[in-house]
This record gives sequence, C-alpha cells and structure tokens, in this order.
Amino acid sequence: MTELIAPELVELDASLGSTPADVIRHLAGLVASAGRATEVEGLFADAYAREQKTATGVPGGIAIPHCRSTAVTVPSLAMARLSQKVDFGAKDGPADLVFFIAAPEGADQEHLKLLAKLARSLIKKDFTAALRAAQTRGDIVDLVNEALGLSAPSTSATAASPAAPAAAPAAGRPTKRIVAVTACPTGIAHTYMAADSLVAAGKDKGIDVQVETQGSAGSTPLPTSVIDAADAVVFAVDVDVRGKERFAGKPYVQSPVKRGIDEPGVMLDEALAVAADPNGRRIAAGAAGSASSASGAESSESTGAKLKRALLTGVSYMIPFVAGGGLLIALGFLLGGFDITKYADNIVVHNSILNLPTEYGPQALGSLGAYLGAVLFKIGGLSMGFLVPALAGYIGYALADRPGIAPGFVAGAVAGFMGAGFLGGIVGGLLAGYTAHWLASLPAPRWLRGLMPVAIIPLVASIIASGLMFLVLGGPIAWVTKVLNDWLTGMSGATAVVLGVILGLMMCFDLGGPVNKVAYAFAVAGLSAASETNAAPYHIMAAVMAAGMVPPLAMALATVLDHKNFNATEHENGKAAWLLGASFISEGAIPFAAADPFRVIPASMLGGAITGALSMAFNVSSKAPHGGIFVFFAIDNFLLWVVSIAVGVVVTALATIALKRYVGRKAPETAEAVPVAA
Repeated sequence: MTELIAPELVELDASLGSTPADVIRHLAGLVASAGRATEVEGLFADAYAREQKTATGVPGGIAIPHCRSTAVTVPSLAMARLSQKVDFGAKDGPADLVFFIAAPEGADQEHLKLLAKLARSLIKKDFTAALRAAQTRGDIVDLVNEALGLSAPSTSATAASPAAPAAAPAAGRPTKRIVAVTACPTGIAHTYMAADSLVAAGKDKGIDVQVETQGSAGSTPLPTSVIDAADAVVFAVDVDVRGKERFAGKPYVQSPVKRGIDEPGVMLDEALAVAADPNGRRIAAGAAGSASSASGAESSESTGAKLKRALLTGVSYMIPFVAGGGLLIALGFLLGGFDITKYADNIVVHNSILNLPTEYGPQALGSLGAYLGAVLFKIGGLSMGFLVPALAGYIGYALADRPGIAPGFVAGAVAGFMGAGFLGGIVGGLLAGYTAHWLASLPAPRWLRGLMPVAIIPLVASIIASGLMFLVLGGPIAWVTKVLNDWLTGMSGATAVVLGVILGLMMCFDLGGPVNKVAYAFAVAGLSAASETNAAPYHIMAAVMAAGMVPPLAMALATVLDHKNFNATEHENGKAAWLLGASFISEGAIPFAAADPFRVIPASMLGGAITGALSMAFNVSSKAPHGGIFVFFAIDNFLLWVVSIAVGVVVTALATIALKRYVGRKAPETAEAVPVAA
C-alpha cells in the first residue's frame, strides 16, 4: 500500500498565510508537487468548497481540511505545523496543526479506514503533543505511521493508539443509554471524530453511548436491540441520515457534525433532557432524515430560519429544471427560429416535417433543423412546466422530509393550474410541508406506521394543502400574480431602470446566497408568462444574468490592472474567474469577497446596479435563463447587453482597486511560495 504521508508532504513551523484558503492551497500544492494529484487548482477548489460548507477546525488547535477530488491520484496526507496560527472556525481559537486529507473519488476502503483512523487519533492529547514536539519532517511521518499502525511503535514515541474509544461504561451498569449517528459530506474526518467525542463524553458522564458512523470507511448499522433499549438519539450530521425510520418514536436532538466534536457533552445532556420531557420532540414514523448542513441545529432553529431554509431548498431544487429547460428552449429558437413557438406542437404531434400540412407553417419549416428545434423547444417547455411544482414539492420536502414531497408537488400543480404562479407555489409548498410535518408528529400505532409516509400523509396533506389552494387561496394569489405581471408589462423608461438597479444590487449582494437566489428565482419565474406581447420577463432575465456576471469578471480584471494589491492566490482565482463570469457563475467572486468583503461586495453592488439599469434601459431581452455569453443566440440586442456588462465590470474593478488602495489599506498576503504542479 502506498504511504499516505511522506516527508515532502510536511511543513514545519511555516507561515502559510492568514486564511484557511492560503493554507489549503499551499498543502494542495504539496500534494500535486509530490505527483499525487494532477493539478493544484482542481484539488484546491474541491477542498475549499468542502471548507465553506462546514469549517474544519476542531478543539485543541487542530484543523482537518479534507475532500474527495478527481484531481487526486494517490490517497495522501499533507501536514503543516504553523508558526502563525490560522482560524479554521474552531470555538477555542485558531489552529497551528493542519492535516490536509486528499482522497481520490474512488479511494479504496483500506485507505479510507486509515484516514478515518488518523482523524480519530487527533482528538488524543498525547498524540497532538508529540506532533508539536517533533523536530523533523521524518519524526512527523513516523508519528503518523505509528498512529495508523503502519510501523512498529518506537520506545520514545508518545502517540496514543488511534483505535476508537470503547463504549464501556463507568463502574456498574449506566443508568442511561444513548445511540448516535454521525455523518459528514466527505465521510472521512468529522464523521469519526464526532463519534469518538460522543463516546468519550458518555464515558465521562456514565452514559452508555453507541455510535453508528455513516462514513466513507463503511457503516455498520446499530443493532435493533440497541436502538430499542436507547433512551434517546443524537444525530450529529451534515447529510441525510440513512435509515432514520429505524429510530421512529425515539426522543432526539440533531445538530451539525462539528457540534458533536465541539460540544459532545452538551448534546448528550440535551438528548436526555428531551427524553425526560413528555412533550419533547420524537422521530416521526417513516422519517427520511433530511439533514443538511444548512439546517443547523434543529433543536435551536427558529421559525424564521426554518422558513428561510425551506424556501432556499425549494429554489435550489427548482433551478435545474429551469436552467435545463430554458437552455433547451434557447436551442430550439436557434435551430427553428423564433416562429417555432407557433408551430412546435403541430410538428411534434405529426412526428415529422415531411407530411406537415401547409397551413401549419411556411415551407421554411420543412427542414431537419426546424424539426429538431421543435423537439428541443417542446422538451424545454415541458421541463419549465415543472418550475412551480418542483418549487412547492421541495419546500414541502425541506419541512417534512419525503412525506412532504408528493403533497408539495400536487399543491404546486394546483397553483400552476389556477394561474397563481411562483407565489402560489411558495404558499402551496408551505401548506403541504407544514401539514405533512404535523401529520407525521401525530402518535400512530405500530401497525399503522408503515402506511403513514407512503399513503396516509401524502393523501391527507394533498387534500388539505391543495383543497385550501382551490377553495381559499388560489384565486387571491392568482389575482396578485396578474397584477404583478401587468405592472411588469407596463414598465418602461425610468421605472424599468429602477427595477434593473434593484435586481443588480440583489444579484451582487451575496454572490449565490439567499438574496441572489431570490432575484434569480423572480426572473426565471416570470419566463413562463413571457410572450410576444409581454416581453418584460425577458428584459428582467437579461438584466439579472448580466448583473450576476459582473463580480467575477470584475475581480478578474482587477487582478490584471492592479497586480500588487492582490496576492498570488487571488491572481490564480482571477484567471478562473474570467470563465466563471462569462458563464454567469457569480460564485467565481466568492474567494475575493470572503477575503475582503467590505471592499469587494460594495464595489460589486455598484457595478451590478449600473449593469442592471443599462440592460433594462437598452430593452435587452434573454429567452435563456442561464449560460452567460454562451447563449448569445437567445439574447436580443446582444451587443448592447455586452456593453452593459462591460461598463459594470470596469466600474466594479476600478472601485475595488480604489478601495483597496485608499480605504483601510492593508498589504496583500503573500503566497509566492505556493508550489505549482508541473
């Protein structure tokens, strides 16, 4: 087996920058330089994306950034002992020991088990003390290999065995029993560290804690007898709990996996408190276990936070339908011309253009291009038809797990049927989700539990949510939607420009976050109401897409115009930002905004507002909801659209440079020592 760590993968007492991105990029460079990864950028991007989901700092001055990446060819472990500590998000302060775990997408189980074993060793104080006392890179490699059981222990080594702590109780039988599930998106580090932390905290408290780790190294389900005997359940997870229905009826607490590392004792106390409360939360029959990293600790999630999470979940699941469908419609226009809207149904129904009656269209439609255009246009239109049902369905899912999906889709379909549109989908999804959640919380006899999630909850929740939409809410919401559409249709001149400014500000405020998504969802929702006589939704879509392209393109331009005020990492990010911006991926500016939010975000909002206003003033329209400059064929007044973007990009780039030079000026972090793979 190839060794996970080697001396060339170790940095001792080095200053690698002041941010997690700096350290991760440097360690990714070490892995690539050692021939264990094909590129630095791909590995860094995967690791940093994982870091942004959940911070990898853990108590004791330790950080464990990690990822699976297609760039990795050999499972590898890079380590840095920092002379300047870096904050990786741990509650007790910044980290001086950083282990970077890089696993291939298809890593074998043996390597994954070793990486998990290392993660467990890092919560042992004697092991970390030995790492801090090591004199050479070779000493570090020996300590790690010893912890992994890959070498015989030396007489001087102080590292502890990495085996998971046993769940043996204190003297005598414990009075309480808790079962737990730990899981993180990558399934390499946090999953196992949380498990060991919970077990160790239970041992200190005299509680019998049994943990099921749902990680990359494999998972052994808890025995049914152990679950049945448990007083409560702890879910320390950032992803769905597999087989959550096994715990039906049990009191539980749920938090992100990192809290299981930082506050294991607190979580155990909370679980026992819920168990002692007759009105405490219980796992519903048939629960599917949707626990996302965005959900946070369920026990402390406010109503507003839960509502926000549900809406964002609905929008996130809706966007693929819209993006795919919109691009297909745009391709249909490209191949069949814009008159394809009049003839697509007849062409597809006849399944041929050869025998199409002449009254269905001009002879120009008698071509292969027109036929393919009609097919693509129709597929795209059908995909767009799922916009409102998908939005409502996944809002229901976010509130009630899988039992909320079917009622949500049905309520969304009713909203579409009644003309209630996007607003109706939101209301229908909320009704379906809350109704399904309430039904799932009702006590049910054991013989009925199996039918609850697959028959009873979907049936009753669909009747309640869709019935309310038909009888009470659908009509008023449809009226509001019509008024809004009429207002948009009548926009011209200064009113349209003001809307462009607002949409531009929203698109650049948080670069793919909730505000950005609201503006984008507003734009794509209007596309279904667009027509030859109502082009306002097309104008809005063009303004939103143009404004969203400004921040990454501007950051790329700024790194070219002002080399010395950006560090080496930002220059590398700037190169990637050209393509990301051109493709309408606003997230390309996130590394810049994360490092310097008080300069980058205001500058981006300024440029985005100008671009949105110009796009609306020029009456640019886009029949595609995504794609940036690559859907040029679906954008009317394309040159003016490009001018709008270019003006916003230049303004943002110059504003960023000015703010960096003259407002709270700080020298850029140097990162020249980052190795780059050949």
